[in-house]
Amino acid sequence: DEPSEWEKTELDQAQVEERIKDYNSQINSNLFMSLNKDGSYTGFIKVQLKLVRPISVLATKRVPSLRPGPRTQGVKRRTSFYLPKGTVKHLHILSHTRASEVIDALLRKFTVIDNPRKFALFERSEKDEQVYLRKLGDDEQPLRLRLLAGPSEKVLSFVLKENETGEVNWDAFTLPELHNFLRILQREEEEHLRQLRHRYACCRQKMQEAL
Repeated sequence: DEPSEWEKTELDQAQVEERIKDYNSQINSNLFMSLNKDGSYTGFIKVQLKLVRPISVLATKRVPSLRPGPRTQGVKRRTSFYLPKGTVKHLHILSHTRASEVIDALLRKFTVIDNPRKFALFERSEKDEQVYLRKLGDDEQPLRLRLLAGPSEKVLSFVLKENETGEVNWDAFTLPELHNFLRILQREEEEHLRQLRHRYACCRQKMQEAL
């Protein structure tokens, strides 16, 4: 849970400038970091979204307006779906952008209307063939961590996950969200049963053919 020693390193202005030059010399893309006149810097971070539960978005259905004229009015409806595995998003942020602000920006990018407190930003690192995850505090600065770690994704990468670490607190969800989850679970159960019946039917047929 605690940041490692290199993450606690404090850099002066000259060290920041040197680190940025070194960082930019190591990347093979145009996702450079830039030093600003006020001493802050901007750059890109890549965040992988690894969510195991559905997210909720607004789906606007266009319906004819009762008023005369060509205009139509939108009815806002909530819909839920699973994000595809391996979904990745690049964000251009400032050095003082906080982890909580990164979460807000990601949710806006995907038009997610779930409470941001349901999600958390984690740092992921690989060492000695093991993977380590650490939940970032709301006020931690991801771009600063990216600069300190360098561009290597093995040394440091960012992952958006659900905030709960134990049992799911279903009381935190709204009634429409819970109804959507129940419908999704029912579809998954029906599909799982269909696959089981098909497998046993194939086995039964082969046995009958052998008889």
